[in-house]
Parts: sequence; C-alpha cells; structure tokens
Amino acid sequence: MFQRIMNSRAFQKAKTEDFAKADSHLKKELGVKNILALGLGVVVSTAIFTLPGIVAANHAGPAVALSFLVAGVVAGLTAFAYAEFASVLPFAGSANSWISVVFGKLFGWIAGWALLAEYFIAVAFLASGWSANMKLFLSTFNLRLPDALANSFVAGNGGVVDFFCLAAIIVVGCLLFGGTRNTARVENTLVFLKLIVVVVFIVVGAMAVHPANYNHFIPANIPGTTFGGWQGIAAGASQIFLAYIGFDSIAANAAEAKNPQKTMPRGIIGSLVIGTVLFMAVSIVLVGMFHYTKYAGNAAPVAWALLHTGHPFISNMLSVVTLAGMFTAIIGMMLAGSRLVYAFGRDGMLPSFVGRVNKQGRPNTALVIVTVTAVLIGSIFSFEELAGLISAGTLVAFMMVTVGIYALRPREGKDLPKAAFKMPLYPVLPALGFVGSAYIFWSLDVQAKVYTAGWFVLGLIVYFAYGQKHSRLGQKKN
Repeated sequence: MFQRIMNSRAFQKAKTEDFAKADSHLKKELGVKNILALGLGVVVSTAIFTLPGIVAANHAGPAVALSFLVAGVVAGLTAFAYAEFASVLPFAGSANSWISVVFGKLFGWIAGWALLAEYFIAVAFLASGWSANMKLFLSTFNLRLPDALANSFVAGNGGVVDFFCLAAIIVVGCLLFGGTRNTARVENTLVFLKLIVVVVFIVVGAMAVHPANYNHFIPANIPGTTFGGWQGIAAGASQIFLAYIGFDSIAANAAEAKNPQKTMPRGIIGSLVIGTVLFMAVSIVLVGMFHYTKYAGNAAPVAWALLHTGHPFISNMLSVVTLAGMFTAIIGMMLAGSRLVYAFGRDGMLPSFVGRVNKQGRPNTALVIVTVTAVLIGSIFSFEELAGLISAGTLVAFMMVTVGIYALRPREGKDLPKAAFKMPLYPVLPALGFVGSAYIFWSLDVQAKVYTAGWFVLGLIVYFAYGQKHSRLGQKKN
C-alpha cells in the first residue's frame, strides 16, 4: 500500500529537461547587476521605510534592530540553500520547480502554493506602503484625497478603495508588459537612488538621536502579549521576515539570468547582506529620534520622523525619491509572482493558458493574473494585516528548501549538474535554517496561522481536483 502511494503521480519527481525545454522561450537578459538590483529592490524596499516603527511599537521596543538581525540570520541560512538550488536548477518558479525535482510534484505544488500567497499579498502590501508614504507627502502641502479614495473598504474611515495602492500596482503591471530588459534599466536606476535615500536618512537622523530613547533597550515582556523580552524580539522578527524575501524573488527569475550558476548566488547572498546592514542602521536611528511608542500605527515612520525633527525640506526630498524607489519592490515582486504563476501553467498544474508566452517570449497572461489579484487583495486588507500575513507562506517554502538540500546534494554531479555554489557547513546549516524558519513561523500570530491553514486547504483541493490530473511533469513521452 505504501509503495503504491509513493509510486502515484503526486510523488513522481519532475525531470529537469522538462523545465529546460519549457523555459527555452524566456530570454536570458539579466546580468549580475540586474539580479542584485532586483534583490535589493525588494529587500531594501517598502519594509525599510515602514516596518521598523510599527514593529518597535507593537513588539520589540528599541530592540527592533535585534528583530531584524534575527530575521536576517535565519534568512541568511535559507539564502545559502537558495543559492545552491539556483546554481543547480536555474528554472522559473524557484522553490516550486526545485522541490518538484527532489521530492515530487505534490511537495513542489505545496512549496509553490505557499510562495504564491507570498507574492499576491506582498505586491498589495508594498503598494499599500507606497500609498501611505504618498498620502503623507501630499499632506505636507495640505492636499488629501477624499475618504472614499484614501482607504481600502475594510480599513474603514469611509474608504471604498485605496486609489494610490491600486494605481501603483497597475503602473508597474504596465511597465512589466514591456519586458525585463527595459524594466531592469528602470530598476537599476531606482535602486541606486533609493540606497542614497537610506544613507541620507541614517546620516541626518543620527544627528537628531536622543540617547534617552534607548533606555530599557529590551523592554520587559508584558505577560500574555508579544510585546517585550525575547518574545517581542521573536514576534517582531516573524512580522518583518517579509523584508528579506527579495532573494526568493531573484530565484524566481533564474530562467532569465545570464550565466545563472554564478549570477544567482552572488545576487541572492549580496542583496541579503547589504539589506540586513541597512535595516539595522535605519532601525537604530529611527527609535533614537523618537520614543518607539510614537510610531504606533504609523506606516511612514521615516518621513514622519524627519518631518517632526525640523527637516521638512529633506523629508519631502527624500519622500519623492523614496516614492520612486519603492516602485522597485513592487516591480520585483510582480515579476517574480508572474513567473511563478507562469510556471504553474507551464507544468499543467493550472490551466495551460496561464503558462503561455506572447510573441516576444513574455508570460504576460500570468502577469495580468498577478496584477488583478493584487488589486483585489489591496482593496480588502489593511497595511498592518498584510504585513502579518506575508511571512507565513514564505516560511513554509523556506523550510522545504532547507530540507531539500539533503535530497539535492547526493544527486549533484550525477543525474543533476554540479553546483557552482554549495551551502557551507553541510549538513549542519540546512538543519539550523529549517529550525530557525520553523521557530519564526511558530511566533506568528494566530490570524496568520489560520489564514495559512485555509490557504493550504484550498491549495490541496486545487491540486487533487485539477493539478494532479493535468500535470505534465514527469510524464512519459510516447
């Protein structure tokens, strides 16, 4: 009975030649600079301008920098695993494709389904953060949208739709229709400007720091809550884990990378290291400028802090560049999400039209699906709800990828290509990566876990009702 189950289609392992053939229509246009820019565009993105204040107020207090460090270390362990997988299996779909090869189609679907939730929610979250910063910028000129256009329907306050959130998603969707080459040029320019903005904030903000705001650096835990103590740091790390998913979005575009065996590991690890350093620096400066309680419910703390320390010109100048730079994160997530949806259609897990490419070799049908879905999600959930939901799916995929190294390593140089990059300290680090991701997942709030469980139930229904019957992975050719 057990052998029959293991031989079923659900546990058949995908063949790498199927992926290579299916992805042959995608143009390899992304070099090391483009890959690194995509990663930094998502890692150093909306989260760095929005989450430090919220996490400090809700969970960690002045120790918010430690939350970013914990999340960065766990993400780093996973990044090593991603880099090795990407160098061996440079296919669209990242974890979905990789896990299908090493564990079978069902597990590949679960990993991909987890990431799909991440991308859908992340695009809406990033656009919502961009909207918050745009509204703050306009408020300095006493300009504001009508309530009906200023907030999402569920957020209340008379809101019907968040106009700026919707507009950001649609603009990026239209830009991506033009292809990855032109998009990469825009991405590189905006990432450069955004990094300058971050450095300027660190320098200017450091001059407005009040050391007294660092008193009780790690506040005592309030019993029964996730504020203070190690519980607060861990809860903060779970919420901000979304800040580090940029390297996953890089991996999703591996099929369009030049010399992916080298460009992918460099882009993945480089973007994570740079991002972690900048996150910690911004967090330390931000909580030093004002007491962390001032940032409660503030989705634009960086611009707010500058504005309220007597730097309106710098605040407005940085807001303009920040608003432009935050588009890079939306670009990266929509690009990665559309490639994952394309991979599902390519493999037959979703209807075949989803995996079609146009005459220029672009999976624009998948892009439309991501765009429309993100608009709907952005209209339903508030900024803070979106922030709490993104990490769940990501962490599930991360756990599967770190464990997957144990199945990948024995096959390298045999039925799979040799790895251009190998995860160090094998077999210890993969286990630590899995444990770290599992712990942060356990630290998520109940709502995130419930939504995640519901999403996976829906995913299994879709798989057994459609995907298992129509999957083209591993099918024998006549």
